[in-house]
Amino acid sequence: MKARKFANVWDAVEPLPEVATQWKARATLMTALRDRIVRARWTQAEAARRLGVTQPRVSTLMRGKLSLFSLDTLVSMATAAGLRVEIKIRRAA
Repeated sequence: MKARKFANVWDAVEPLPEVATQWKARATLMTALRDRIVRARWTQAEAARRLGVTQPRVSTLMRGKLSLFSLDTLVSMATAAGLRVEIKIRRAA
């Protein structure tokens, strides 16, 4: 069996490139949100208030439950957290 190299973990675990791209975008947003909450030293209750979600939802975010968040939801939460979300589009290799 020949070893294959992948650009990121999502390409390795998801055969459909469009789905892998969505997973990668969600993971990037989730990481940025978690970092923002930790660096700002918000409690989960404070983060929930600022993000317009419930405290259990913040807990789910902090535990990295990626499959429970849509891309739209994460973009909304990032914006509410004071983060600017930019999307780059370029031709595939």
